This record gives sequence, C-alpha cells and structure tokens, in this order.
Amino acid sequence: MKLFSLRQFARLSPLARRLLLIGIDALLLPLAIWLSFWLRLAQPFHASFMAAGLWLLPAVLLVGLPLYAFTGQYKGLTRYVGSRALYRLAGRNGLFVLLLAATGMMLRLPMPPRSSWILLWLLLTGFTGAVRFALRDLLLSLRSVAHKRQMVRVAIYGSGEAGAQLAAALRLAGNHQIVTFLDDAPVLWQRTINDIPIQPPQVLSEMQDQLDQVLLAIPSLPRSERRRIVAELQRQSIPVLQIPSVDDLTSGRAQIDALRPVAIEDLLGRDPVPPVPELLGPGLRDAVVCVTGAGGSIGSELCRQILQLAPRVLLLLESSEPSLYALEQELRQQLPASVTLLPVLGSAANPALVQRLFADHGVQTVFHAAAYKHVPLVEANPLAGLANNVGSTRVVCQAAVAVGVNELVLISTDKAVRPTNVMGASKRLAELVVQASALEALQGAHAAGQPCTRLSMVRFGNVLGSSGSVVPLFRKQIAAGGPITLTHPEIIRYFMTIPEAAELVLQASTLAKGGDVFLLDMGEPVRIKSLAEQMVRLSGLSLRDAQNPNGEIAISCTGLRPGEKLYEELLIDAESEPTKHPLIFRAQERSLPPELLWPRLDALDAAIAAQDVEGALALLAELVPEWQRGDRVNEAVRA
Repeated sequence: MKLFSLRQFARLSPLARRLLLIGIDALLLPLAIWLSFWLRLAQPFHASFMAAGLWLLPAVLLVGLPLYAFTGQYKGLTRYVGSRALYRLAGRNGLFVLLLAATGMMLRLPMPPRSSWILLWLLLTGFTGAVRFALRDLLLSLRSVAHKRQMVRVAIYGSGEAGAQLAAALRLAGNHQIVTFLDDAPVLWQRTINDIPIQPPQVLSEMQDQLDQVLLAIPSLPRSERRRIVAELQRQSIPVLQIPSVDDLTSGRAQIDALRPVAIEDLLGRDPVPPVPELLGPGLRDAVVCVTGAGGSIGSELCRQILQLAPRVLLLLESSEPSLYALEQELRQQLPASVTLLPVLGSAANPALVQRLFADHGVQTVFHAAAYKHVPLVEANPLAGLANNVGSTRVVCQAAVAVGVNELVLISTDKAVRPTNVMGASKRLAELVVQASALEALQGAHAAGQPCTRLSMVRFGNVLGSSGSVVPLFRKQIAAGGPITLTHPEIIRYFMTIPEAAELVLQASTLAKGGDVFLLDMGEPVRIKSLAEQMVRLSGLSLRDAQNPNGEIAISCTGLRPGEKLYEELLIDAESEPTKHPLIFRAQERSLPPELLWPRLDALDAAIAAQDVEGALALLAELVPEWQRGDRVNEAVRA
C-alpha cells in the first residue's frame, strides 16, 4: 500500500506538485521563524518571540510565498534539482530576510535579535533545499523501482569529469544501475563518486555475473590506450560501449549519455601525430584552391581541412551530382565569411572545362583526387579506369602547367607499386604523367626564366571508412547475420584514418620541389582476418568456427580476387629519405621522359576511343612493365 501511494505521488500533475510544494513551504516558513528564536534565545517561547512573532508569523506567509512564486521557485522540475537551484534558493531567501527586516524597521515593529536574522536565513535555505532534494531523490528512486526489471547493470571505465557527468546523466535517465567505477589510477581506488566505489579494472574478472555492460568514459583516450583497454574488456566477455568523442561533445553534436558501440575505426591505426606548424597552411591561406574528385572520401576530407585554413576561394570539381550537392551543403554550414565556395559539376578528364576553370579563377593550388579506385570494377572495366585515372591526370597536369598553377598534388595509392591489377597500373601510369609533367615544367621554366609549377604525388595505403573498404562491408555483413566474406586468411593491409591521411597530404604539399614521390608512414599492418574477428566481438556477437560451432557469425574465405595482392608496398625501386615531418618520406623513383611518354599516351587515348581493350592493355603493360598482368586479368578482360 505504501509503495502504491508513492507511485500515485509520482503520477501527480505538475499543478498538483506545485501546490504540494507551496503547502510544504507554508509550513516550513513559520517553523523557521520559531526555530530561529528558540536557537538564539534558548527558550521555545521567549518573550521576544511572543512580541515579534505576532507580525513575523503572518508576514512570512504574506511576503514569502508571493516572493517565491514571483522569483520562479515553483517553475523548476523537482527531479532535476541541482547545486545551481540551491544557490538560487539561498539568494531568494536572503532577499526574503532583508525584506522582512526592512519592513519591521520602517513600521517600527518589535524586532528579534540581529543574529536571529542570520539563523532565519540558514534555516529557510536548509529546510526548503532539503525538501526539494529529498523529493528529487524520491522521484528518482520511484523511477528506478518502476524500471527495476529493465535496469542495465553497468561499470563506468573512467572516474574523471566525463565519467562523473555520465553517471549523473544515467541516474536521471533511471534505466541504468551503476555498480562501480573503474580506473587505472591507484590513487583513486577505494574512493567513491556519489557513494559508488572506484576500483581497479582487475576486479572485472570477479564481477562478470554482476554486470551487463562496461561504459568507456574517457573521450580523449589515445587510440593505442583505447585498443589496450578494449582488448582487456573483451577477454571478460562483457559488452563495451563508449561516450562520444571530444569533438562531438564540444561541438554539441552529441550528449555525454549518447552511448555507442566501440567502432573498429577507434582501435585501428596509431595515435594521431600533431601537424608540423610551418607545413600546414602555407600555399593555402588566402589562395585559390581546387580539389578534383571533391565528393570522394579523400577529396571531401581535403575540402573540410582546407576550409579551416582560410583559402580565398575553394573550387569543388566533382562529376557526381549527389556527392557534390551533399558536400556543398555540409561545407556551407561551416563556411567562413572570407571564403568563397564554388561547386563545379563536371569531369576532371574534360580538357576545355579544366583549362577554363583554372584560368578564369586564377587557381594556385590543385589537389587531384579524382579517380576510380575499386579494384574489381576497374578490372572489369579497364578502359573506363584508364580514361579516368590516366586521362584526367594528364588533363589536369597540362592545364596546371599551361595556366601557371603554383602547385599540383596527385593523390596516389600503394596499389601503384608493382601493381597486380588494372587500377594499380593505371595509378602508376598517372604517377608517370605527373613526373613527366614536372620535368617538362621545369625545363620550360628554366628556358623562360620564370617560376614553374611544382607537381608531386602522395602515395599511401587504405583509409578507414572510405567507400568500398572492408570495414563498411564487414559491418554490413555482420548486421545481416553473416557470413563475413574474406578473400584470403593471410591477407594484410595498412590502415590510416581519412582525417590523418588528408592532413598529411596537405603537409606533404608544402615540401614539394617538383616530381616528388611522397610516402606516408602507414603504421603497423593489420591482418584482415583478425580485423573481422575483432569487429564480430565489438558487435557483441560470437564467432562461429571449429572451436565454437554454435557461434553467430562465420567467416568465409572466397579466394583472392583478380589482381588482388596479399600485401601492399609503398616503394618501387628506391630508398626513402626523411622530411621535416616524421611520418612523411620522399623517394625519387624512375620515370619516363616526356618525349617518350606523350606519344604512347596518345596511342592509349586512341585505343580507348576505339574501345580496343587488348590494345590499351598492351600499351599499359609497355608503360608499366612491373605490372603483373597474369591469367586472371586476361580472363577478366575476355569475360
């Protein structure tokens, strides 16, 4: 019956709750007056109280309740009462006591001892504050009782500010029971946050039956440390969720209690390396910059970071209308007033468009990211891959040199090194185009005595989250119940986050002298089978294999695709040398002179125009002799 009445109290309407608070205050105000006299004069009914109380007791009701109502004391939601509400309550009661004292002095009424006013203020604040905090805790406990069967038992990993804020948010939500805090700092062990103990992570092995989840509440945690912690938690077979990143919290895109599973992107790769200040910005600030393939994974991130460096004009060249529209809408929301954003719908392989674009806008820096990159698609459509990857590079380089662009950077790939597929071979040929164009520009500038366009390229491996990469594919297959399709159990790849890759590209561009091949340090390689297993565990599911035949997600090996390698490389036939940035290296690799390359590219263009697949691939093999064409490629072409 008692529980029923408490639940009925929790269901009171807002008006009924306000009236209840007013009634409680109507009892507390006279009580505080009486106690202030008793505590000061040590007698419950001192003569001074009998004299001054005759006007004080009705006055506290006639003045206090209207003052409380007028100043908003009954507008706040009781269940969210916090320290700020207590401070406002103390100020409101201080004003109330001053009004009472001023009224008594002006009307020359009997007055209590001066120290009684201080006691009255303390009692009023203590009584009214205690009532509201008690009601808050009562409402929260009632909600907890109502949700007791659905309460999720959690441990919060991290007892810093983020952990404490998360605990407060979960307490208000009422559907989580916080069993303990976990922290690696021994100085915090045996201490508490709101009576919840802080313990070392090692206690998890003894608490598996007491927990449903572990909530990772350290938003600024380095990736290597996050990887270590998640690996330890997974050994306990307890699901792990995490709070949003620092960027999401500070930007307002997410709240502290917006819990999400730990993404594989949060664990792969190394800890970010801060940019070298003198390398990030020169050549871009107050300049006219063009990004080709602006709607792609790398192109769009380049645009986001370039925008933060305050160029004068940013040109977005993109052939996909949906991609260009989405990027423009995103960038306009964060566009500085000093920057002009120009979306251009068109192909980087269109000579007239590119030439006019560079000339009309006085483009100074170009990042050429337009390319077809999906190996199986380009393998099945070699002419389209060559026309886009090689043709657009030649068009952009020729236009940049002709117009006098200061700098051009080609975004290349590790698949261009000893390629085993048409896509990689086409990107290697695009690199040769850049090198030949750089040599030709240098020779022309020396002859004319003028500055020349600096053309360079940046070569790196896989980026996390790009379209067509294994991570989104595996995530989709896990959501569908499996199996995860893996081409080979021993295949390895290097991974880098898209923001890190784009930031390194921007810094590498500052180091360019002309014809440079820049290599990005990709960190440690990742075995793709291990990556798939990790993603299954992060999803809270079990792996189905010989040791666990009843698992939920299986991994199926389908065999290497045409042109696919077990591992990738960044160097062809040269040693790399360090630069000013610890993760950027420069290599000088063999190239083809312009007088030899251009006629062969003309012949390649003619073969593409005639849809002569065998002729085009024969020219590609001649220009990129390290391309391992193989039987699979021939079969794919014939098919």
